[in-house]
Amino acid sequence: MASNMDREMILADFQACTGIENIDEAITLLEQNNWDLVAAINGVIPQENGILQSEYGRETIPGPAFVPASHSASAPAPSSSSAFRPVMPSRQIVERQPRMLDFRVEYRDRNVDVVLEDSCTVGEIKQILENELQIPVSKMLLKGWKTGDVEDSMVLKSLHLPKNNSLYVLTPDLPPPSSSSHAGALQESLNQNFMLIITHREVQREYNLNFSGSSTIQEVKRNVYDLTSIPVRHQLWEGWPASATDDSMCLAESGLSYPCHRLTVGRRSSPAQTREQSEEQNTDVHMVSDSDGDDFEDATEFGVDDGEVFGMSSSALRKSPMMPENAENEGDALLQFTAEFSSRYGDCHPVFFIGSLEAAFQEAFYVKARDRKLLAIYLHHDESVLTNVFCSQMLCAESIVSYLSQNFITWAWDLTKDTNRARFLTMCNRHFGSVVAQTIRTQKTDQFPLFLIIMGKRSSNEVLNVIQGNTTVDELMMRLMAAMEIFTAQQQEDIKDEDEREARENVKREQDEAYRLSLEADRAKREAHEREMAEQFRLEQIRKEQEEEREAIRLSLEQALPPEPKEENAEPVSKLRIRTPSGEFLERRFLASSKLQIVFDFVASKGFPWDEFKLLSTFPRRDVTQLDPNKSLLEVKLFPQETLFLEAKE
Repeated sequence: MASNMDREMILADFQACTGIENIDEAITLLEQNNWDLVAAINGVIPQENGILQSEYGRETIPGPAFVPASHSASAPAPSSSSAFRPVMPSRQIVERQPRMLDFRVEYRDRNVDVVLEDSCTVGEIKQILENELQIPVSKMLLKGWKTGDVEDSMVLKSLHLPKNNSLYVLTPDLPPPSSSSHAGALQESLNQNFMLIITHREVQREYNLNFSGSSTIQEVKRNVYDLTSIPVRHQLWEGWPASATDDSMCLAESGLSYPCHRLTVGRRSSPAQTREQSEEQNTDVHMVSDSDGDDFEDATEFGVDDGEVFGMSSSALRKSPMMPENAENEGDALLQFTAEFSSRYGDCHPVFFIGSLEAAFQEAFYVKARDRKLLAIYLHHDESVLTNVFCSQMLCAESIVSYLSQNFITWAWDLTKDTNRARFLTMCNRHFGSVVAQTIRTQKTDQFPLFLIIMGKRSSNEVLNVIQGNTTVDELMMRLMAAMEIFTAQQQEDIKDEDEREARENVKREQDEAYRLSLEADRAKREAHEREMAEQFRLEQIRKEQEEEREAIRLSLEQALPPEPKEENAEPVSKLRIRTPSGEFLERRFLASSKLQIVFDFVASKGFPWDEFKLLSTFPRRDVTQLDPNKSLLEVKLFPQETLFLEAKE
């Protein structure tokens, strides 16, 4: 496994060689090839001729001839007629920008979306979940990591996670939510979704599958057959609860852990292998399905592998349908279409619009003229001999995918099933007219797949082009670009008309707005004048009340002051001279035994309350108001005489 430093270098070489600037995309491609630089480059760049020697795998790989950065100084570039021969710059460490990771966290019947940088820790995810789910971190187990359980201090970057991740929360120390009755709890479970984490034992691959509580165990096993090519009757399971004794039982009744349950599936040995193993040792007893399978399932008993009947792979014998038959919701049908397309042809494919055809029209045509796009409708047919080549070589070509994503809204439909075909023809007749519907109806199976390029107009939708499956990447790109030229010319006219219409509407809107604003300004001016008069009156009243209150306090303090001692007194006398902020001086004699509070009261009686002014001495400079007011003048060293000055507090 490459270290972090090696990965930075591999990433730099890969980006320089392929020209891929998007770091997330480059990392994803490298992870798909287990950080094998040569394999990743050969997967991106079309291979014509030339031999490439991998320094990681030590095997000769056909592919484009190029010089890795680490060998450019010591080894000359091999001679080859490859169409791609970049000279890579010297290796340097790439300063990666933080990646943003998306987490979908499931807890019981709730889903929480968390977006964090890969420099954050697992503990920070738990802190966010604590606020969202109101569950203490100490009671929370965060599961679903590809590497098993991880520590809270683990940095996400070190886990090498993909951009999108699915996790789930377990709270074994918290009681499950109570229900009013068993029937109510069962009904609630039937409406819940269970995530089954199924590990394929032979290939050590993990599948995360979502099933509703009403799905049966039999449906799970048939789905696993589609993924692993292990027929139902040959599936060997581990992890089913003891209560799951019947394949017709729904998941809500089977005792599965919610929201997530782990299972393991493998292939049963053939009868001959089973007899040999039983002679050597006692085999483990697992839950084995006795459900009926396909007609081909007995082939293993005659020494023929399920996946190689008649020289065909099991995936060729049985494929999951691209789209369910009689789907009630077009969005759900397209979700399955997208998932199945990705499983067959990889993740590099056009972004199919999820929603009805009407919604795709709204997204492409019924927006501002500058934001409009062409609509590309991809019509799939599994029984056509051209389908696999068209999808894998043309529709999934990086140049086609990029061009479609920038300029088109791409919508797809599967015409393999007669019901889905009839449904699309009805939609086609409604939106494009009977001529287009008849054109598609008369297409032969081997002419599929079809690519329809649609442009929206003011009163109708026009089919610009119908591209059949027997084409090349270059021809497909040229026809897309030709349609784009027609659309761009129409779009410029629409933008001009829309700008003129908006200009007229803006003039009228501005006139109406100016009139409304003038009325509002007059009303606001009148109301503001009334408020100002009322506010002035209120402030004047407050000011008078405050002045009266302050005067009353001043008089009470003045009356409470002890009489000023004479200069010649039997007791020691302190003479204080106090300078006011205006420059005037207040002079008074106090007994040296008088408390400092009396001085404060004297100053306040002259209109300088001690909570608004500070009384400061000069040498040394100190804030007398901070001293204990219960101490005598003698104790605070304001004897026999002292000059102080008043300063307003900030």
